Amino acid sequence: MTDPAADVAVPSTGPAPRGLDLDRLAAHLAVHRPDLSGPLSARLIAGGKSNLTYLLRAGDREVVLRRPPLGHVLATAHDMAREHRVISALAPTGVPVPEPLLLCADESVIGAPFYLMAKVDGEVYRRREQTDALTAAQRRDLALAMMDTLATLHRVEPAEVGLADFGRPEGYLARQVRRWAGQLDRSRSRALPGIDELRDALAASVPEGANAGRIVHGDYRLDNLLATVDPVAVRAVLDWEMATLGDPLADLGLLLTYWDVLGDSDHGDGNPVADGIGPRAGFPTGADLIERYAGRSDVDVGPLHWHVALGCFKLAVICEGIHYRHTLGQTLGEGFDRIGDLVAPLVAHGLRAVRES
Repeated sequence: MTDPAADVAVPSTGPAPRGLDLDRLAAHLAVHRPDLSGPLSARLIAGGKSNLTYLLRAGDREVVLRRPPLGHVLATAHDMAREHRVISALAPTGVPVPEPLLLCADESVIGAPFYLMAKVDGEVYRRREQTDALTAAQRRDLALAMMDTLATLHRVEPAEVGLADFGRPEGYLARQVRRWAGQLDRSRSRALPGIDELRDALAASVPEGANAGRIVHGDYRLDNLLATVDPVAVRAVLDWEMATLGDPLADLGLLLTYWDVLGDSDHGDGNPVADGIGPRAGFPTGADLIERYAGRSDVDVGPLHWHVALGCFKLAVICEGIHYRHTLGQTLGEGFDRIGDLVAPLVAHGLRAVRES
């Protein structure tokens, strides 16, 4: 299909970062969002290791653009329409999300589907120098606010916000194992000792998932939040690319994987994924976070060993996929050369956790 904006000549300013065609984007906005029309400039926002996020200046206004990564895009893993749909549904609720502005499924505009959302003021806390600047009270309150926000998300009734068909809650955990096993097979480029054993152990011991049917973020962690610390508040939850309906304990297991497995271990200090979080960085322990969540949620929080093991497997597969894209020269930003080093310790911890479940 031809974009009706293709013949509208609107200039861009400055060089376009990789992954954007500013001239075609400006022409598209002139037709579909004339309030954002005019010369455009953009820069890649650092930190994201999967979908690409850009700060886009349109005249005197700044907005945020999200698009899939360059090359080697795994099926269902980078769905812009799903991200846009879930933040649109959650916007009227108590879950803080950026205001959605535009969804474009036409790949001819910038080379991939994308969406625009409003820029939210706040800071993404992902580096040790950022969190070291916080007081002990600010670190504690920020971690607790993170858990309060997750509890708020899990209390949202999907049908009440138009998300009753957003996923298939039945068999969610078993499908997660199969899904990430499939993604692993598409990203294999080297020997990965133990990862097949972890996959098989997870598949053989899937819990019943009594909490199924909640909205699951799929990658909930501190540096997927925009926050302030004076006062402490979560201003927006970001990166909804893996959101679905499922078991909220999967969100907790993955959060603990970032927090306690990567953030509080020898390989966590200074790594490109978990630098600046967890007890090693002066935050409360993972147990403290789960206690806070349990006190503000109606979710039955039981032992989480299996869910942590799933989090380790999922994050190991994601890191391996990013490592593979890096070897192909298809990553933008810094830190990608070290992502592959995280796979082995994640697999090792996952094996220990699944044996305890």
